[in-house]
Amino acid sequence: MNFFSIDRLVEFGMTMAIAQQMVSSMNESITKMNVPGNIMPQQSNAYIDKYYAVINGAQSGPYSQSELTRLIKEKKVVSETYVWKPGMRHWDLAQNIDEIIKLVAIIPPPLPDNI
Repeated sequence: MNFFSIDRLVEFGMTMAIAQQMVSSMNESITKMNVPGNIMPQQSNAYIDKYYAVINGAQSGPYSQSELTRLIKEKKVVSETYVWKPGMRHWDLAQNIDEIIKLVAIIPPPLPDNI
């Protein structure tokens, strides 16, 4: 059986789906944990859903997901833009952050000129 057989691809897809469900379940459990002395309150996602970006050579933000989506549409945030959010160890390129890739995926492509 070779790697590209349909059985292998289905197996891979199912494995990925199960892994994503497990990660989602674990993340939900972790965010609901009450940790004494925690500086970020778990009752609110006010800090979690804030992004910072390097735009025109300077740190800017915080931005909500909707604001970041707007910046992506305006091409102010591109794949080579450095982005950071609470919980990340270091700044990383937008193209390496799954949450940002998902935002890019929901933006419709530009309309063709002939419309």
